[in-house]
Amino acid sequence: MSRRHKTIVGIDIGTTKINAVAGEVDRDGITITGFSTQPSYGVKKGAIINMDSTVDSIKKAVEEVEAMAGIDIHSAVVGMSGTHIKGMTSNGVVPLNTKEVKKTDIINVLEAAKAVVIPTEREVIQIVPQEFIVDDQDGIREPLGMSGVRLESRVYIITGAVAAAQNTIRCMNRSGLKVQDIILQHLASAEAVLADDEKELGCALVDIGGGTTDIAVFTQGSIRACIVLPIGGNHITSDIAIGLRTPLAEAEEIKRDFGNACPEKASCDETIEIACIGDRERRAVSKNTLAQIIHARVEETLFLIQNELAASGYRESLSAGIVMTGGTALLNGISDLAKDKLGMPVRIGYPSSIAGINDVRSPMYATAVGMVLFAARGAVHELRSNGTGKTLLDFGGKMKQWFVEAF
Repeated sequence: MSRRHKTIVGIDIGTTKINAVAGEVDRDGITITGFSTQPSYGVKKGAIINMDSTVDSIKKAVEEVEAMAGIDIHSAVVGMSGTHIKGMTSNGVVPLNTKEVKKTDIINVLEAAKAVVIPTEREVIQIVPQEFIVDDQDGIREPLGMSGVRLESRVYIITGAVAAAQNTIRCMNRSGLKVQDIILQHLASAEAVLADDEKELGCALVDIGGGTTDIAVFTQGSIRACIVLPIGGNHITSDIAIGLRTPLAEAEEIKRDFGNACPEKASCDETIEIACIGDRERRAVSKNTLAQIIHARVEETLFLIQNELAASGYRESLSAGIVMTGGTALLNGISDLAKDKLGMPVRIGYPSSIAGINDVRSPMYATAVGMVLFAARGAVHELRSNGTGKTLLDFGGKMKQWFVEAF
């Protein structure tokens, strides 16, 4: 008898690249069967600004994954980020008529917590339960079956701009794909690279992409704050291009191959040959000069991250420190500089809990792999319950109903 399995595809639409990852889910876990990276020219700071270019990149990525995995892809989960993302906490309270917490009570108390005023131009992307309180007992993760007269929930509500969601869905539809769900990129990346102990003890995930830096703060096992900074790896590339008077494409290649965030680790005597703007001959630049340019921008980014962590109120609760991921996390010396500037432990986050293709075990694929892992939790539950169980996304993915209403 063959094993039952389900294939999930995650698509990360970023500022500099579009990543697609396919994972085969069965009772034993997730096996990555295909992946693709395509340049992204239609996205700026996490927001789609050119649909045609974005659609072309999505199509190319999907075609490559289909060829690699030997499957036909008709639907996918997609991530959402950008400076329009906002988060807030909310409470809900319901009486326990039977003096015992039932499933309907949990649903009702979460709905009560969701009943907050949200501007018409915004839509709920995800609702993440933080804790439940039965009478005066707090810190409860699973209240089902507990005795009491009152059930209270504390949740973290994440909202985004309606227009941004619509543009994402339209791009996917024009690419011939149905959107299974929209997942906050902060949560997707966290799913791929954070350990449960880190979430419990307190840590901050810092995902530095091309146009934005996503920050997610976790304590006591749940997300407490999500922040998006309009700064990323593209700003480092731009600084290199300006400082060294070289084309942007050359600057990106120089950053990737020779970049270092710590000038003291880059020799003044070692040089690299770079192209000049125009038709002039190539010239030599010291690695230390390159590192000085990169250091200044990374230091500024870390300063902004430090301020946001302080403003969140959880700066002193991050016992497990910082986990950095995203393509820019591969920059030499960035973790050492972050450790020095932020004053806490820092590690680079690589996707884990997956089998199959090893190439996706890189910080640059954290978000796309995380989408597969996040959605797979529900799929595994379905497989184990012979397809009759509800998925994890039934509550968190409330935008499914909105997809139908909007289109």
